[in-house]
Amino acid sequence: MTFRLDRFDLDRFVADTLAEDLGDHGDITSSAVIPAEARFSGVMRSREPIVVAGLPVAEGFFRALDPEAFIERRVEDGATAEMGDVLLRVEGRARALLTAERSALNTLQHLSGVATSTRGYVEAIAGTGAVLLDTRKTIPGLRLLEKYATRMGGAQNHRMRLDDAAMIKDNHVAVAGGVAEAVSRAVEAGIARIIVEVDRIDQIEPAIAAGATHLLLDNMGVAALREAVAMVAGRVPTEASGGVTLETIRETAATGVTYVSVGRITQSAPAVDIGLDLAAV
Repeated sequence: MTFRLDRFDLDRFVADTLAEDLGDHGDITSSAVIPAEARFSGVMRSREPIVVAGLPVAEGFFRALDPEAFIERRVEDGATAEMGDVLLRVEGRARALLTAERSALNTLQHLSGVATSTRGYVEAIAGTGAVLLDTRKTIPGLRLLEKYATRMGGAQNHRMRLDDAAMIKDNHVAVAGGVAEAVSRAVEAGIARIIVEVDRIDQIEPAIAAGATHLLLDNMGVAALREAVAMVAGRVPTEASGGVTLETIRETAATGVTYVSVGRITQSAPAVDIGLDLAAV
């Protein structure tokens, strides 16, 4: 199955990552220790319960260094895996597999960590009607992959880029001179999607009247969120954001907001434990 993400070049990502790891002289350990003709087979296993994301990318590292390697995926991205489950089986030239191992594992562990963290938040708000959104709080250079991983975990992508929608935040409001002024200028610029951050109830009506199409309710407590949702009365989608944790997200989602956005699912997700165990053929 070919792996495709809009605006993402897998071959380039793999090449750049391997170049970073190989340095000027390549994998001097494998070249010195492993005979050129040696072959290895191995399995990539989860060492804890996880949601899988990034297996096609991990596969890309092995294929880049050994195009003739035999690779069999035992699960697909988005699936859950228990401790000890085999995710992928690979057989090929030993030097190539050992050289690709760290880049493949680093990527898979990180993306699966994002997906696993995301799934925890999605499960925490199940039944509330609210949808989990990710944010632009991503590691530079990894946004497309990290946002892919949040989708594998069950979240919905928010803005991918600054040109996807206007998002008027507190600093924009301060410079523009007010919520209504900032929104009006976005409307005049012909922007269709205008997300407006409000942190006070009295900003809601001016924002909607000026043309906001989505309200981000920033750092509001549960009572304020309920009041805000009642005031908006379904005229535009509402999004709770700011300081949301796994312990607080259900109460936040139960206020009736359309969305809850969580930056930590990409910004702070811990890598999961996955290993590649190789055995001589």
